[in-house]
Amino acid sequence: MADDLVERALARIAQCNEPKDLRQIAANAIKQGQHKVRHAAELRLYGILPAAKPGTLEYDVWRSIYALEGALKAERNKTTLLARTRQKIARDGEHKTVADLVSGKVSDGFRMLVDRNMPELTFEAVALRHAQDFDDDVIQGAEARLGAAGFRADQLLG
Repeated sequence: MADDLVERALARIAQCNEPKDLRQIAANAIKQGQHKVRHAAELRLYGILPAAKPGTLEYDVWRSIYALEGALKAERNKTTLLARTRQKIARDGEHKTVADLVSGKVSDGFRMLVDRNMPELTFEAVALRHAQDFDDDVIQGAEARLGAAGFRADQLLG
């Protein structure tokens, strides 16, 4: 795909609000070996799927969940829901779920998102973006975990 076609695809992705279309763009990009286009389509998809208002903790949590479920689907070639995480959110809410997971051991989800160049979608990055909502130990743990993975907090706040 020529650079101008990639740029046009990226511009289309930025304007697209239809999950079906974004999934098709990502699938086509995979077939064409266009990882940049696939990545952009998937990130846009994960940004439009949450029902919560953008900028809220709830929005960021669900964006992360959709991203990880998308990664699992790509890896396993079947739909895989994060049943335990979804149950914990239903039981304890998004805030406590993020705090507990960030304070616990490094999760497979963290590793998967980092390995797929989506560190900004980890619950650690979510905690940093909403630092005012979390205790200092949660924020320090998030910074330490991301730092150990090679990321600085200021890289992930956008």
